[in-house]
Amino acid sequence: MTDDRREIGDTHGQTPEAEPFERRTPLRPLARILRARDRGQNPDAIERENIRSRHESMRDTLRARAETRLFVVGMAFFIGFLVVAVRMGAIASTEAEEPRIADNSGASITAARADIVDRSGRVLATNLITNALYAQPHHMIDPVAAAEGLGRIFPDLDVEDLQKRFTGNRKFLWIKRNISPEQQQAVHDLGEPGLLFGPREMRLYPNGRLAAHVLGGAGYGREGVRAAEVVGRAGIEKSFDAYLRDPINEGKPLELSLDLTIQHTVEEVLDGGMRLLNAKGASAILMDIHTGEVISIASLPDYDPNARPGPVQGTDPSLDPTFNRAVQGVYELGSTFKIFPVAQAMELGMVAPETIIDIKGPIRVGGFRIRDYRNYGNELSVSDIIVKSSNIGTARIAMEIGPERQQDFLRRLGFFEPTDFELIESATGRPLLPNPWRTVNTMTISYGHGLSASPLHLAAAYASTLNGGTLIKPTLLRQDGPQNGERLISEEVSAATREMLRDVVVSEKGTASMARMPLYTVGGKTGTADKPNPRGGYYEDKVITNFASVFPALDPKYVLVVTLDEPEDRTGPEPRRTAGWTAVPVAAAIISRVAPLLGLRPDIEPSGAFALPVAAN
Repeated sequence: MTDDRREIGDTHGQTPEAEPFERRTPLRPLARILRARDRGQNPDAIERENIRSRHESMRDTLRARAETRLFVVGMAFFIGFLVVAVRMGAIASTEAEEPRIADNSGASITAARADIVDRSGRVLATNLITNALYAQPHHMIDPVAAAEGLGRIFPDLDVEDLQKRFTGNRKFLWIKRNISPEQQQAVHDLGEPGLLFGPREMRLYPNGRLAAHVLGGAGYGREGVRAAEVVGRAGIEKSFDAYLRDPINEGKPLELSLDLTIQHTVEEVLDGGMRLLNAKGASAILMDIHTGEVISIASLPDYDPNARPGPVQGTDPSLDPTFNRAVQGVYELGSTFKIFPVAQAMELGMVAPETIIDIKGPIRVGGFRIRDYRNYGNELSVSDIIVKSSNIGTARIAMEIGPERQQDFLRRLGFFEPTDFELIESATGRPLLPNPWRTVNTMTISYGHGLSASPLHLAAAYASTLNGGTLIKPTLLRQDGPQNGERLISEEVSAATREMLRDVVVSEKGTASMARMPLYTVGGKTGTADKPNPRGGYYEDKVITNFASVFPALDPKYVLVVTLDEPEDRTGPEPRRTAGWTAVPVAAAIISRVAPLLGLRPDIEPSGAFALPVAAN
């Protein structure tokens, strides 16, 4: 047998080990069959035994294969559940996050925006759920009829333009960013499958034009079919855009220092005064002199932030209703500046209210002539210089102070930089300063000419001067207490300046006598400045008038600054343009209306012996 196997292997040219083959046990092996016959046994039993063994081996193989498959499937399920469990644990351990909606470009859009409220929690700006209308022309059944139907629902749409776009190659186009529920139903009734709606959250200003320049307005940033991003466009909406959209605040409203009722009153009176005095524009700022809170700030003409207008073409900002005169407008503020050199001179110990100043004039310096509005004689006390508003008197005081010290004091009052205010527009209200600062500038700036600043600068400077002498920074956010800023002048000097401003109102020769009222004491200073001509020089018949006031004068709490652009009182035989005839009566009307709303009790100044009223017989 050995030789035969070797010969067979040689015949195929390889050894038996080189040819793998499956070795199977024969069912009827010849050797065992022969031995079984020799022993008298049944050879068929050998075959049955071998069949049984072979079947058992096959079952073992199949069982092992099935167990392997079950193990693999079980491990797959285990790994899958393990991944889910790890992911759920990771999500549970992270900070809460605002839900986001994907737009059609795949970018996430945050739709939520916090409300804005006044100091009493009344809503100034909130959100409204609405819908946008868009079209998929390739799904339209009758594009021409759809365009005609939309023209009936939205008269402002151009039907011919819609028909061109619906029948063109475009597959998507916006029709309306916001529609009302009634308009949505009307579009739905058209039955056009190519007209679709996308959910929207729009910004709503329920009070219309009220506080328009403060709120500014909002619009859509990134847009998708299922959501749109509401972003601030101007005003407080833009300044606090990140805060209003930050989900970490959990929708907590932004609380402003404004009082909605007082804001409405101020705007109403200011608008009436502007119309009666034929003014081109007007602004008013009411501010707490201790906390710096701006209770009301108005600029006219204004606009509706629900439909913020676009920019007005031209170089004259007064033509643009979005221009905030109280913050962005920089003007020569006239004689309202006179209190500053007087307060500084008293703080330096150079003068006292009763100090006599030589006011003989006119003063000629550098080719310029400085004179008074009227002839006040040869000398006046410091107090009378304020009451009668002598340009020569304040110019002489300023020259005694000197340009360096004058600049330092005005810089500390905030007149060299834009106001640090929460409105985004305040950064553009940069004061206009002379360069170089010559002797004539030192003199003219003492009475409000040669330096231009905003009414907000003036309000903050008056508050800092009259509140006891500490620096105040205006703010639109609700405060818990006084600011207690840097000391600028002493309390005694601050009290003396308040007395002078009170005399401006109560004195028969004062320039603000129209601010007298029976129930509230008012102090203040008028300012009338010629309006600069863009071509150079000044207009002869156009002015900017201001009245910077404090009330109650005996215990000051609020500063009110009223500014009118080109006012003119035409009730007399000749037009009257000075602040005493224009800005003062408007400010007096505002104070008489808002003082009770501010919770101020009427204060009666002591005037001699007290006597009980006697009933008439």
